[in-house]
Amino acid sequence: MTILTTKSYDAGMAHAYVNRTLEGPLAKRASEYPVVVVTGPRQSGKTTLVRHAFPNKPYVSLEDLDERAFAGSDPRGFLARFPDGAILDEIQRAPGLPSYLQRLVDDDPRAGRFILTGSQQFDLMAGIVQSLAGRAALLRLLPLSCDELAAAGLLERGEPVDRFLLHGFYPTVHVRPIDRSAWLGNLVRTALERDIRNLVNVRDLGDFERFLALCAGRTANLVNLSSLGADCGITHNTAKAWLGVLEAAFVIRMLNPWSRNTGKRLVKTPKLYFTDPGLASWLLGIREPLQLAAHPLRGALFETLVVSELLKARVHNGLEPDLFFWREHNGFEVDVIREEGETLHPLEVKAAHTVPGDALTALKRWQSAAPGMKIVPGEATLVYGGSDTYDREGVRILPWHRAAEAAVA
Repeated sequence: MTILTTKSYDAGMAHAYVNRTLEGPLAKRASEYPVVVVTGPRQSGKTTLVRHAFPNKPYVSLEDLDERAFAGSDPRGFLARFPDGAILDEIQRAPGLPSYLQRLVDDDPRAGRFILTGSQQFDLMAGIVQSLAGRAALLRLLPLSCDELAAAGLLERGEPVDRFLLHGFYPTVHVRPIDRSAWLGNLVRTALERDIRNLVNVRDLGDFERFLALCAGRTANLVNLSSLGADCGITHNTAKAWLGVLEAAFVIRMLNPWSRNTGKRLVKTPKLYFTDPGLASWLLGIREPLQLAAHPLRGALFETLVVSELLKARVHNGLEPDLFFWREHNGFEVDVIREEGETLHPLEVKAAHTVPGDALTALKRWQSAAPGMKIVPGEATLVYGGSDTYDREGVRILPWHRAAEAAVA
């Protein structure tokens, strides 16, 4: 259950804390593995989560220049301070440490000794796979989910979705009295750009910010690298590399089209989704509710929110995303396909506050065609912008704030 509480880590400094779904999987992995790694986008709450979950462990931030220098120059001496383990925050800042952690946990494989966090997938994963294979459990933390906000009293049943399309789900925008739009802008200009500098050689960050905005304009759409590169004045290969950077920093998520041949999923055109709709809205220049209500991409932002909720429901329960979409050569499409063994669960997204008469057409067409394609059809779901839950013609209708229910069995 998610509740809003307060916890103090610094003398005289109280922090609002929203319990996270990932707490359960985190505790379980820490009882099984000597090292647990929590990755995710900046400001998603990783540090707050692990310090709440392990309040008695020593904590070191490798953003601290002195600590980072110590870890780089004398990794054995750095780790010797923590015979019973520690929380090592932003581990990607000290890429050599996993190799030294390997020796430590091999000599003393007690479960839950070291808890690592990191905001960059590529470098972090490479070091862990090479050095800590079989010794480390990997978990991902995205921004707050609707379920977490609702249980904390920060989202009410029947509340319009637009506040969340506009401001998103980063914890800070919900637990602190701040200018939310200014905070999102600062996130783009500081944290993201700092991470981007470490992942790829971007000569002009202004070009990259334009690229970000162009990606926001394509959220919930197929990726056309040539068009994206041309619009930004960069090459096809550069656009591909920069998309990889954004996915490594958990800013976007690519959904591949489902195919029985898993190799084909990697070569067909994917769809691009921002992991937070508020960040996409900010990049699109949307600052006010009236702008959002009339914006031509409001539907795409709504679909982005729903897919984000599905992703959170999967990864916050320690599961692989296993989300795809269905698209045929004739253009017929189902927004999301969740793969569960041999069973495929189709899901459609409609931003309207009521479910229009033809809203179920794609789902029913897909269900009727599935047996002929030797597919086991699972429960069909439609997520919409209203607030009621019901069944219609064999399809489960869910309001936007309950989209997560369609993500798990």
